[in-house]
Amino acid sequence: MAKCDFCGKGVTFGIKVSHSHRRSNRTWKPNIKRVKAVVNGTPKTVYACTRCLRSGKVTRAV
Repeated sequence: MAKCDFCGKGVTFGIKVSHSHRRSNRTWKPNIKRVKAVVNGTPKTVYACTRCLRSGKVTRAV
């Protein structure tokens, strides 16, 4: 579910490294919002990241 419908940004994986250099897996989740947007001329509920909302890639439905 944590994927932007406009740019495709999703969860990325990496390794958390403590001060003593013990390593464990971790995830970075994008800031996804559930918004009402106009898609193909009709209002639809989509998932969009805040970067797409801020840059104007998403036209919000009123």
